[in-house]
Amino acid sequence: MNTAEENFSQLKLNLPPAPKPLGVYKPCLIDGKYLYVSGHGTVQTDGTLIIGRIGKDMSPEEGKLAAQQVGLAILATIKANIGSLNKVKRVIKVLGMVNCTPDFEKHPYIINGCSELFAKVWGEENGIGVRSAVGMGSLPDNIPVEVEALFELVQ
Repeated sequence: MNTAEENFSQLKLNLPPAPKPLGVYKPCLIDGKYLYVSGHGTVQTDGTLIIGRIGKDMSPEEGKLAAQQVGLAILATIKANIGSLNKVKRVIKVLGMVNCTPDFEKHPYIINGCSELFAKVWGEENGIGVRSAVGMGSLPDNIPVEVEALFELVQ
């Protein structure tokens, strides 16, 4: 069985720089065996953001890719703060927020972009936790997706 780091390297994806807080908060916090990760946005490898509202400026498929990019930003924060994806035992919870038009109804499809990434990194058993996917009237800087997550650490 591969480690999370081995699984990630096989995906041939690049991590963006770990985002710096733009407000008064920590990007992540360890409490005992849990790693809480603050809401992350669509930071790309060049440091810019994917922006736009799903259902108006971008398609659901583009939104799903944006959610995957948010997942990559979360992975970058994990690596920057605890050193390795291998230190995460499993995904506990994901909260996905979708910046979309009022008539948009496929929030879970969008957040699958992040959830599918985590499942590939930590495997089906440990990479899929409980989840909520909700629509928002807006998100910071007009990003299409924001995700926060809770992980259990290896003890």
